[in-house]
Order: sequence, then structure tokens, then C-alpha cells
Amino acid sequence: MRRVLLSLVILLGAVLAAAYVMRGDIALKVMPYLARQAMQHDFVAEQVDGLHVVLIGAGGPIFDPLRSGPCVAVIAGKSLFLVDAGASAARNLQRVGITPGAVRAVFLTHYHSDHIDGLGELMLQRWVTLSNVAPLPVIGPIGVTEVVAGFNLAYRQDAELRTRHHGAAVAPPSGAGGTARPFAQPLVGQAVVVWRDQGLMVRAFRVDHGPVDPAVGYRFDYGGRSLLISGDTRRSANLQHFAAGVDLLVHEALAPQLVKILHD
Repeated sequence: MRRVLLSLVILLGAVLAAAYVMRGDIALKVMPYLARQAMQHDFVAEQVDGLHVVLIGAGGPIFDPLRSGPCVAVIAGKSLFLVDAGASAARNLQRVGITPGAVRAVFLTHYHSDHIDGLGELMLQRWVTLSNVAPLPVIGPIGVTEVVAGFNLAYRQDAELRTRHHGAAVAPPSGAGGTARPFAQPLVGQAVVVWRDQGLMVRAFRVDHGPVDPAVGYRFDYGGRSLLISGDTRRSANLQHFAAGVDLLVHEALAPQLVKILHD
């Protein structure tokens, strides 16, 4: 029995050593299968018809290696939307199996850097991963035009180079960047419809993120279900009004005692 065990250990060691030596060849054999599975996987299509939420990032403006910038993915039926696009938004989408190319639109709550600093990379990845022929719609209160124009300008040379390098079939020139869709900041007690398509209605309403202005939250209604995403805000009667009866509330949270230490 001891000789048998010793022989098995020696055999196992030999197999592991051979596998280590040939790891490059093994990886090349396995890679086509893994690449095919990854590129054909469609997280959005796999969901049952309804309203789904995936927290893509829930960090803040102070760097934290364990948390990415604010970003919430919303799946309504077979359509994918994002609320805000903080740092690593595009990369985290891919980590959970969602291709950035499937994003139909982004809704911005306000223009603090931690809510928009992943927008440039998101627009780029959304363009090339599915060869989109139209820019990404970016919807937000007044000011969104300037934000989107800035990212488009910053990425213009990159977009031209990618089309030249990969060809128009992979990187169609018409699909680069984003297109801004601004709306006026709604008054207290009022909401503005910013998206209505295929049974989904999205409304924006005012939140209290003083001194930041404009600042909005969004309510999604689809298939008899409802979702409200607050963005950054204090508790307010206006937010409570529009959140009344929702199935799910995704609300900002912070620890004031920790913030006070940093402030001091």
C-alpha cells in the first residue's frame, strides 16, 4: 500500500510538472472555448421579463480599492440602462457578464466627478464591443451637453485611431462617443418623463444635494413594477413623495461619524 501511494504521489507530481511546463500550450488550447463562451454570453437576455437591478459600483469620491464609483444597472425587459457611470463602470459590467455594448442609455443624477469619471471608457467600450453605429444617449439635467462634449473631445483622436486600426466594421465612425439629451430641472412636486419606450417609463425628479444643483433621482416603471434610484441626496419630502409605493428603493448612504473625522 505504501508503494502504491508513493507511486501515485510521484505520478501526480510528474503530471503537475508537465502541466506547468506546457501551461502556455494548454492555455492556447483552452482559450478559444473560453473566448467563445464569454463573447456569446448574454446576461441581459437570460433574465426573465421584469425589472432587474445590478449594483455595478457603490463607492464615493474618496478612493477605496474595494469600491468602484457609483453606477447602477437597470434591466427592463430585454433593455439595459445605467444610472451614473463612476470609475470602472465598464469593467465591472464585464466582470458580472454584462457587455457594455448592450447599454441603451445612461441617466446622470448630477455632475460630481465620481458619478461621471467612468463615462469616457464606458462610451468607448459600448461602441466597440458590439460595433454600435450610433453614439450612446446620455440623459441628464442641464449641463449634460457640456459633460458629453468634453468626453467626446477627449476621446476623438482615440476614436479615429481605432476606426483606422480595426476598420469600420468593428468600430463604425458613426457610433463613437455619446450624444447628450438634456432636460430642465423639475420643480418640487413635479417629475419629467425622460424615457418612454417598450413599456418602460423613466421619470426624473428633484433631490436635495445642496449646494449641488441640478441634482435628480430617477423612477423606473415597467411591467407593473417600480424602482427608484435616489442619486446623492438628503432625505426630503419630495423624494418620499416619488418613492411612495415603489417596489425597490436604491438610496445613497454614508456614515456621518466617519465623514466628520475626514472633515476635521
